[in-house]
Amino acid sequence: MDDADVINFLLQTEIIPLCLRIMETGSELSKTVATFIVQKILLDDTGLSYVCATAERFYAVSTVLNNMIGSLVVNPSVRLLKHIVRCYLRLSDNIRAREALRQCLPQALRDDTFVHALRDDATVKKWLGQLLSVVGGAAPAGGGGDGQQGGGASAPGSSVGLQGSVGLGGTAGAPVSLGGGPGDVGAL
Repeated sequence: MDDADVINFLLQTEIIPLCLRIMETGSELSKTVATFIVQKILLDDTGLSYVCATAERFYAVSTVLNNMIGSLVVNPSVRLLKHIVRCYLRLSDNIRAREALRQCLPQALRDDTFVHALRDDATVKKWLGQLLSVVGGAAPAGGGGDGQQGGGASAPGSSVGLQGSVGLGGTAGAPVSLGGGPGDVGAL
């Protein structure tokens, strides 16, 4: 069984909503594991397409990542930050998600908030620099962005990028189920 089969199986379960819940409420270790699982799903093309298929899915994931960044400002964890930055970088590979991230990428990733935490991690600094280069924003010292300033986070239901090009069912701010039935990878 290859990775694509595993990802397809996981997308047919409630793994993403479960991981998002753990990412919001779990211990640091639980959050790290759940974020790693979401990262691995996003690294697969099918997983990225699934998360970016609707605005609700994208904003469910990006809102949790944004909230986690807010928590890391108070209690930094390089290990957790590494997986969050990698998730954002992979989301930016989707053209509609990239447009949305230009508006909703947390300011703490655009400024020098994590410069001290990342001083010894060249890989995460590189990923963050790549992310900022793609979505636009000031890079942390040594991060290498394009120097443009970006805005702060927007509300989960705001109409940025993804919303205008996909059919939406649901209300902004309402709980979102990211799971589908068996074989229903593309539907909400």
